[in-house]
Amino acid sequence: MQQLIRQALEDGVELRKACVETMQQPLLDAAAIMIECLRAGGKILVCGNGGSAADAQHFAGELVNRFEMNRPGLAAIAMTHDASVITSIANDFSFDDIFSRQVEALGRDGDLLLAISTSGSSPNVIRAVDAAESIGMKVIAL
Repeated sequence: MQQLIRQALEDGVELRKACVETMQQPLLDAAAIMIECLRAGGKILVCGNGGSAADAQHFAGELVNRFEMNRPGLAAIAMTHDASVITSIANDFSFDDIFSRQVEALGRDGDLLLAISTSGSSPNVIRAVDAAESIGMKVIAL
């Protein structure tokens, strides 16, 4: 067990070192797109499944409340936490539509969708991206 923990920590260090070179510019670009959206009066819609749903809620919470400093709240909605909305869409349409229907209802041209998917192949996240693009929203995918 000790060796497994040590290896996981060492792997995490190596991953972070690799990300310094490869992820710095994409993260700066994503931040700039989000800032532009919010400054223009838009909002950020966030979606994901499982652990990514928790990440979506955490991200939206940090924008709406605060992150590292007190500031005015920023417009963000995690589309992962309203059980009544999610279950009604899943029941009346399909689980694959739980985010795209919310994008149709809540998203506007100039808003941004942050789509989080570990596999990159979640049908409901992909449909949310398609819905967002069809109404002129920008999309950032993780």
